[in-house]
Amino acid sequence: MADVMHQGRGGGGNFRGRGGPRGGGGRGSPGGARGGPRGPHNDRSGGGGGRGGPQGGRGGGGRGDFHGNFPRVDPITRRLQEVAGPSLDLPPVDTSEKQFSGRSRLYIGNLPPNVDESALSEMLKPFGESKEAFVNNDKHFAFLRMDYRENAEKAKRELDGKLHNGRNLRVRFAPHQGALRIKNIGQWVSNELLHRAFSVFGEIERALVFVDERGRSKGEGLVEFEKKPAANEAYKRCTEGQYFLTSSLRPIIVEQVDDTEDDDGLQEKAMPKRNAEYQKEREVGPRFAENGSFEAEYGEKWKQLYEMKKQKLEALDREMKLEEDKLIAQMEYARYEHETETLRRQLAAREQGRDQNRSMWEQKEVEMSRAFETEASRQQQEETMIRERMQAQEENLKRRQEENNMFVQQEMGGPMGGPMGPGPMGRGGMPPRGGRGGPMGMPRGGRGGMGAPRGMSEEMGDFKPPMGGPMGGMGGPRGGPRGGMMPRGGPMMGRGGPRRFDDEGPGAKRGRRF
Repeated sequence: MADVMHQGRGGGGNFRGRGGPRGGGGRGSPGGARGGPRGPHNDRSGGGGGRGGPQGGRGGGGRGDFHGNFPRVDPITRRLQEVAGPSLDLPPVDTSEKQFSGRSRLYIGNLPPNVDESALSEMLKPFGESKEAFVNNDKHFAFLRMDYRENAEKAKRELDGKLHNGRNLRVRFAPHQGALRIKNIGQWVSNELLHRAFSVFGEIERALVFVDERGRSKGEGLVEFEKKPAANEAYKRCTEGQYFLTSSLRPIIVEQVDDTEDDDGLQEKAMPKRNAEYQKEREVGPRFAENGSFEAEYGEKWKQLYEMKKQKLEALDREMKLEEDKLIAQMEYARYEHETETLRRQLAAREQGRDQNRSMWEQKEVEMSRAFETEASRQQQEETMIRERMQAQEENLKRRQEENNMFVQQEMGGPMGGPMGPGPMGRGGMPPRGGRGGPMGMPRGGRGGMGAPRGMSEEMGDFKPPMGGPMGGMGGPRGGPRGGMMPRGGPMMGRGGPRRFDDEGPGAKRGRRF
């Protein structure tokens, strides 16, 4: 299986398959093996394969080294955004000593051969608990941390210079690996603000602003980190950039601390007594020089040199103070100019935006006015068209009513007979179509039907003449001149009366509609 997975591009069998360095297998030839196993969830570097030839495997490799395309967020920048607000009335910081801090780190030199961590712990057990021991047997030294500073001081006093397995131990405090000296601090920076400003780089053991005998800031401080990488990151960023702690444009200066904080000073047992210079210096004890002597002359020259150094340092301090005041004045003036220019730009941008908004609203108002005019014109046209259409409909309806009235009048009392008077063709001007023994010699039929032809009667539709009107009656001698009712058999049916269109069958022609 392993041989197959490492072959070429995920080869399977004796030939190379179609896989790739991303996959675990390939499309194998006959006799090949399956593809490699599928990789972890987030690692697409070894996908399991399907099947290839008769016994071959088809590698299913994924893409290796998948880290995603998401943008990386700098944690320091994110923490800075959290503390970038106002720093008024900060809460006090816990100043209690932490266990195994950098201030409790000891250096032990001149160790006997073959000393390990367990032997060191056993040797330091009477003074407290030790941790993070590093032993170098080649150079016979070790570094370790005690649980508290007090126990470390006790172990240093007791073990320094002590004979252990034929060797005099050398014990002293080791430099703090995460300590930074902070300079150019403003007068409004406190321990709490210093702690808050540097906590964005990592966990802090102690943050301190140095003060004078009056409790005023000296412009310097100390920050001790738990881990050395955090201190290195803070030193790098503050050196390469400008880090401000307050609104003042006064960046802090960060320096690495190489010395140690030792309250015991230099003891006699720590002096290199085998040194020739030590022997020469210690031949003569403390004394005052006699006036006019050689010692007095060169002692005075040393004092003059120190005084000159002091005066030059004071002059340098005064000059630096003047330069600082000058820079502060320039900074304030530049700040005022910058803020004024910023306000001008903001005002100009605001006025420009207001002009743009005003022109935009004016344009919108013109467009709305045009839209209103267009809509009013359209509504007016629609009203005119509706009014004309209604007028045409009224005229058409009136014309049809007049035509209907004229037609009814013609049908009821036309030129062939008066409206109600008897004529040669019967009452109402309509010839009787049937009756009993009609004058036209028709055979005996039923009662007289309508005098109107069939088509005319159907065109009349729902028109109902008055009873006994000119539309019907009893034809013939028995019918007489009196009007009658509609015949039962329909307008074309009478009793014995001939039909209008006998030759056309039951479907008679229809007359003209109106």
